[in-house]
Amino acid sequence: MPLVTLTVRKPKSSAFKATVLDAVHSALVSSGVPAADLFQRVIELAPEDFRFDPAYPDVKTVRNDEFLLIEILWSVGRSVKVKKKLLAELMEVLARAGHDTENVMVCFKETSWENWSFAGGRLIHT
Repeated sequence: MPLVTLTVRKPKSSAFKATVLDAVHSALVSSGVPAADLFQRVIELAPEDFRFDPAYPDVKTVRNDEFLLIEILWSVGRSVKVKKKLLAELMEVLARAGHDTENVMVCFKETSWENWSFAGGRLIHT
């Protein structure tokens, strides 16, 4: 069960956020995540609350107010090959939607299965 967090600077339209979240979900589904496994949130911050280096580490274009930080928390076990495929697909979709992919940072976070309680306090994977 991936939990996707998109962090952006204010203001962003609903359409902007939906385009990004839909692209992430599409890439996740393509990597083997069930289509119904949809858990996403957006954190929209004022510029003074979301600071980032405009060029680290050696990006091809300067980051700006359209910077996207995408965090994907999911269960441990995906290979580097799966992650690279997901990233390639995600960048392709975002580029087609007009986003500068040099302005996109993705962070994968992995946790073991026993750390998920999907409802009712039940640990179904233990």
